[in-house]
Amino acid sequence: MSALPQTRPRAATGPSLAARAKRWLYLLHRWAGITLCLFFTMWFISGVVMMYVGYPKLTPAERLGHLAPLDPAGVTVTPAQALAAAGLEDGAALSLSASRAGQAVYLAGGGRRAAPKAVDAASGALLPVADERVAAATASAWFGGAYPLRYAGAVAEDVYTHSRALDQHRPLHRVDVADPEHTRLYISSATGAVVLDATRAERAWNYVGAWIHWLYPFRGNALDRWWHDIVVWLSVAGVTLALTGTVVGLMRWRFSRPYASGSRSPYRENMMRWHHLSGLLFAVVTITWIFSGLMSMNPWKLFASGAAPLAQAAYEGPPAPAATLAAPAALIAALPAAPRELSWTRAAGQSLVQARMAAGAPLLLSAREARPAALDPAVLRAAAATLLPDARLAEVQTLERYDFYYYARDEHAMLGHVEKPLPAWRLVYDNPEASWVYLDPATGQLISRQDRANRASRWLFAFLHSWDWTGLLARRPLWDALLIFLSLGGAALSLTGVVIGWRRLGKKLRH
Repeated sequence: MSALPQTRPRAATGPSLAARAKRWLYLLHRWAGITLCLFFTMWFISGVVMMYVGYPKLTPAERLGHLAPLDPAGVTVTPAQALAAAGLEDGAALSLSASRAGQAVYLAGGGRRAAPKAVDAASGALLPVADERVAAATASAWFGGAYPLRYAGAVAEDVYTHSRALDQHRPLHRVDVADPEHTRLYISSATGAVVLDATRAERAWNYVGAWIHWLYPFRGNALDRWWHDIVVWLSVAGVTLALTGTVVGLMRWRFSRPYASGSRSPYRENMMRWHHLSGLLFAVVTITWIFSGLMSMNPWKLFASGAAPLAQAAYEGPPAPAATLAAPAALIAALPAAPRELSWTRAAGQSLVQARMAAGAPLLLSAREARPAALDPAVLRAAAATLLPDARLAEVQTLERYDFYYYARDEHAMLGHVEKPLPAWRLVYDNPEASWVYLDPATGQLISRQDRANRASRWLFAFLHSWDWTGLLARRPLWDALLIFLSLGGAALSLTGVVIGWRRLGKKLRH
């Protein structure tokens, strides 16, 4: 009897690799969206608020508008005496204004990390740190003594003062003023000057605006050291979620023929259907905004430039001996009206004084002769060539109007406090980093610097995130309408995702 042929048992077949990948794609998008869509919704809505109310800041116009004009009779101390009282050498930073308790003071020295020293312009005494009494007097003078006020204590950092630019002034005195806008003033303990103001409306709107948009609940507490990483990795997760949602949405859309229902979307339940449709309509803008928000954090130092620092000392030239500088009374007499502030500067080998009124461009004076001064363009250009010793000044472009890289924003915007005067010079250098330096030819002061990496950030952050395109910004309210429409579309996409996700989570928990 012949043996029966042996047969091998058929191996059990499971889902294909493509099917498993598709399932994991769906699961990733479904469950990650439960939490991340909450952040998306918050970012879209708070972004609309930030279009009109920014994080509190003190702009130059606000500061100058509240300072009293300098009275030459109350300024008897010379710049040389002020520098000596502060223990500083010739050429140190120096300014004069009635910024402390309504009295004229010199602010000498200081920098990014160190606060300037305050010297009384009438007595020449080096002033101590500001206390509660000084803070209250400064706040009263800020409004000309017109309103009652309440001292609200000193704080190292609070909801409205996370800016690192305020570090040198901490702790900050808070004074609440009973003016029509219910302004809160923050006053430097180092100088006694107002460094920040925030109206009640600004403070309230910031809880649904910049404070929540920038995830500032993670600042000023135990999580502060991880704030940057939290924002970066939430943004990375957000981009991933938006990309997976876009892929899923395209896979579920019938391009060739509709489903049996007659629709090209398979979803009949309203919330699922709206999420699918809004996802296809607003996927690109959602991905763009989350990605550009990530770029705002300069993740992994992507936009760091290896260019050499500017040789500012060579450009400015040696300082004039302080003993040769004109007295403030002579400088004020050379002006058409009493200024709000005098600042001693140098440019192209000249010692100068910038006089600021309540409004308008600064007036330039010779620091030694106390007369109106003007900078020779040829001399200024020759000095500008020394700013980058290892590079050649290839071109000087005169900007009579704003362009894509040099432009001003509204005061409430993130960089709205940075003055961008016109005309301006764009100095183009031939170094490997393709450096540009912006310079004010009227005062000789450096405005900003851009390297190739900074310009990449301009495209990937400001352009994509805030739509800072000068052609569109000049056509408001078109800019407003477009951004609000896209933000509401993104919010609808995110809110429907929240509802769908939490419904599904609820079903899982019940079962």
